[in-house]
Amino acid sequence: MHILDTRLAQEIVTRTMRIIPFNVNVMDAGGVILASGNPERVGELHAGALLALAKKLTVEIDAAAARKLHGAQPGTNLPLSVGGQLCGAVGLSGAPDDVRQFGELVRLTAEMILEQAALANELQDNSRYREAFVLNLIRHDGAQRPELEGWARRLGLDPERMQLVFLLELQPHAEAAADAGGALHDIQRLQMRLLARREDALTATVGPSEMVLLDSWDPARKGFETTPQRRLDLLAQLVREECELPFTLAMGIALPGLDGAAVSYQSARSASRLGRLRMPQQQVFSYYDLALPVLLSGLDSGWQAHQLRMPIARLAGDKSRAMLRATLDTWLAQDENSAATAASLGIHRNTLDYRLRRIGELTGLDLGRSEDKLLLYVSALLSPA
Repeated sequence: MHILDTRLAQEIVTRTMRIIPFNVNVMDAGGVILASGNPERVGELHAGALLALAKKLTVEIDAAAARKLHGAQPGTNLPLSVGGQLCGAVGLSGAPDDVRQFGELVRLTAEMILEQAALANELQDNSRYREAFVLNLIRHDGAQRPELEGWARRLGLDPERMQLVFLLELQPHAEAAADAGGALHDIQRLQMRLLARREDALTATVGPSEMVLLDSWDPARKGFETTPQRRLDLLAQLVREECELPFTLAMGIALPGLDGAAVSYQSARSASRLGRLRMPQQQVFSYYDLALPVLLSGLDSGWQAHQLRMPIARLAGDKSRAMLRATLDTWLAQDENSAATAASLGIHRNTLDYRLRRIGELTGLDLGRSEDKLLLYVSALLSPA
């Protein structure tokens, strides 16, 4: 049953008394006055409302009847219902002949306000339910699969569809970065704005300044709209229209089935991290543009990872380690193009050649060999600057 609370009751009183010249009282299902144009009556038991609620009909009280009912005043009282359920009553003070013509107007206005509030609560509850599903989906393990499949069907989702996760991260200004509460408010506000544009979207807040968007479609369908890149472009355009703060948007790998959502989320997170490291001026990142770095980023533990990091670790003992690492990262980002690397660093080609030779000497790798270059590339990926 919808609960008629004090806030909604006061809204009914305020809005209706703007258009009619009589006092309005709003009572709960027990006949207690929740709000009134006469604040002194709030909290009193309204005799006319009790009659209207008991009979489920409009009850008029004239001056003679009012004298027989304790605390009653002349007026008309109408029951309020939402979704066919009685939830309270509204009363207009005054001679019945004077207020009768306004009774239905006030009741319609009151029930409209209550229905809108009930719908808003329903949408909010549905939004929370959908958000909980997304959170469980991107973090799920195999044991949860039957439960998630049932959950998906209750939401009208096909568990076998292609699953694609996007990670949206707000990049607050330096002075606001420490304000976790403000960042959370910003991401939740953006989430509501995106949902207003795409009511069927599945979203969830996963951090103080992060949210995920789950997209799915039938893999049997072919066409421009079903390619991951096109879906990324459309979402990026929507976010740019709705987001007032700097942001990054990363897309994971598209995989079929509910299991694919968790993998897509992890790949989106890796694409975001690596994309911001490699291309800090870029705003939108895709797993498909960073597939190799993302896949290699999983090699971050064990003796193999230790050995893979060793070439970069050997640079740490040199006094020019920061300069050499920046040179190496730029060279790799420029696809080992010496001219482009020198231009990006603002140095002469001879200076670049010297630095690359020095990197080779320290790491013990021959940068002219493809295998050694690949090892150095992987070492750099696994060793944050």
